[in-house]
Amino acid sequence: MAIAKVGELELDYERSGSGPPLLLIMGMSGTALHWGEPFLDGLRRDFEVIVYDHRGVGASSRLDGAITIAQLADDAAGLLDALGIDSAHVVGISMGGMVAQELALAHPQRVRTLTLGCTYCGGDGSSLTSPAVIQRLTEAMFSGDRERALRTAFEVNVSAAMAEDAELFERSLAIDRQRAVAVPVVMAQMQACMAHDTSARLPELEMPTLVVHGTADQMLPVENGRLIASRIPGSRLEIFDGVGHLFFWEQPERAVELIRAHAAVPA
Repeated sequence: MAIAKVGELELDYERSGSGPPLLLIMGMSGTALHWGEPFLDGLRRDFEVIVYDHRGVGASSRLDGAITIAQLADDAAGLLDALGIDSAHVVGISMGGMVAQELALAHPQRVRTLTLGCTYCGGDGSSLTSPAVIQRLTEAMFSGDRERALRTAFEVNVSAAMAEDAELFERSLAIDRQRAVAVPVVMAQMQACMAHDTSARLPELEMPTLVVHGTADQMLPVENGRLIASRIPGSRLEIFDGVGHLFFWEQPERAVELIRAHAAVPA
């Protein structure tokens, strides 16, 4: 990966593939590696894919103290500036979907199309992770048993069927071992997600918008996807039945095709 100077920050990023620019915005506790090669390889056939690590992650600048979703959106806009990109197709998942919402609201001219996956908008009718799942994750994180923590995180991010896939879990483990995210950074990101609320502003969005959510999502229930789609005029809602939070891990080919069609890239 390479380093881009974004104001006083440095963001670790990678550009690959060819075609119109596609900016991928990762979620809480994730890194640029967590998109997974099957998903990225599919996108690279049609797009110049841009992935990056949020501040506090990988080789990007350290995160000291609190952060807001709006600040992370400014980071994304600054990265486009640093790379000389006027506008891009934008895909954000989970916390990254919250960042993508703020990016599209603050800089609509920079977003050609918007894809919001497994995410949340705040406000009435939305719901964050259940207390039971948070307790399970917290207990595993602070157990001192890293293997347990990683296993638990994997299990709550995929469907029950995929949680039994040993090969998929090993791929996840390999990524986590290669680039870990510090607990204080995850906690700061969690606080930012809890404060996020774009619900009243989503009707302002005018760019083509695709909303994707799995019915077996334990991190952010599928009702969030339905709510977001109902708030954005003309948006399209795509439901992945029986699929967990990381829909692009469970069904990468379908996810790629949806994004390609949404961006109107010729087959």
